[in-house]
Amino acid sequence: MTEDIRDFIRYMHQEKQTTENTEISYERDLRRLKDYLAGQGISDARKATATTLQSYVLFLEKEGRKPATISRNIASMKAFYHYMEQRYRMGHNPSEYLRGPRVEKKMPQILSPGEVTRLLEEPGGDSPKELRDKAMLELLYATGIRVTELISLRVEDVSLSMEYVVCADGQRERIIPFGKAAKAALQRYLTAGRTYLAADGGEDWLFTNCSGGAMSRQGFWKLIKAYGKKAGIGTEITPHILRHSFAAHLISNGADLRSVQEMMGHSDISTTQVYAQMNRKKIREVYLRAHPRG
Repeated sequence: MTEDIRDFIRYMHQEKQTTENTEISYERDLRRLKDYLAGQGISDARKATATTLQSYVLFLEKEGRKPATISRNIASMKAFYHYMEQRYRMGHNPSEYLRGPRVEKKMPQILSPGEVTRLLEEPGGDSPKELRDKAMLELLYATGIRVTELISLRVEDVSLSMEYVVCADGQRERIIPFGKAAKAALQRYLTAGRTYLAADGGEDWLFTNCSGGAMSRQGFWKLIKAYGKKAGIGTEITPHILRHSFAAHLISNGADLRSVQEMMGHSDISTTQVYAQMNRKKIREVYLRAHPRG
């Protein structure tokens, strides 16, 4: 089964152009399934039945796994067995009718506009590193892109004159506008910061680390958390909180769902609708607090 999993991950990467994080999740979930099947005396994935896979789901529940984790494992099994069905022309797909626990959607955590301002103003120095950090934070909030997309940007992906960034997400390409604050921060970084950070000018990454190489996810996470702490924000800041804040603030100021969906790169608009629900909830809370008969 190990070879089947390896082939499946390769297929997803080459044919479906899935992200590295997605592939890591698939592989982790399927290796856990492989270990469970081995304990049941099953070494060939094609020998698993619907009953076997449903028993595995129950096993995960008894282990105390969270509903979201179980649902993700089911999605991994479904994708894997769909691939196996196509590859081996299996007469049936044992994962077809798998059902997991209902996952209650949590409202995403966001910052207030005031907290965002404090965070973005924190890197205020003129050193190449602070100019880079300022530009990264401003661009992240201005566009709502994912941290992986941010650190993967190249110089040619940004148009300062037209004020937009081109972001590749698998097979799709998104063009996302940004405003005056992000433009100013990028201009300062490109003229007075990046030259000193990029190794011999040979790298074409937009944002480099202090050694001139590509920024890492972990490096940026540490960076944003440090600035959040310096800004006195009680919430532990993550790049995704800025992404959520970007969407929530747009919608609360009148942006339509379809436009936000396009900028965020959501394949399903129901993912974007959660920000509208947050806005309606906030309006109701204001009403209940302020109306004399609320």
